[in-house]
Amino acid sequence: MRRIGQVIGVRPERRDEYLRLHEAVWPEVQATLTRAGVRNYTIFIHDDLLFGYFEYTGDDFAADMAAVAADPVTRDWWTHTEPCQRRLTDGPGGPWTDMAEAFHMD
Repeated sequence: MRRIGQVIGVRPERRDEYLRLHEAVWPEVQATLTRAGVRNYTIFIHDDLLFGYFEYTGDDFAADMAAVAADPVTRDWWTHTEPCQRRLTDGPGGPWTDMAEAFHMD
């Protein structure tokens, strides 16, 4: 199992919209993430920052995340959530910035 932490900004003027969307995440999106080996997915919010945490249980992270990105329902979901978000870096990859694990206690 691999732990993933990611961060992204939330646009202050769209914060409430983002929170409303996540009160009822589409079941198809959740099913796609589950098929991709994503477990225990949580998004925390603090002011204008979102912190995402999930556990990956699969064998090929890149392929599984590519399958998530190719899913038409998930892509539609992102058309609603991405306008609420603000990238924090201009680096490669998706809009979320991966974080390095600094500490873990079992």
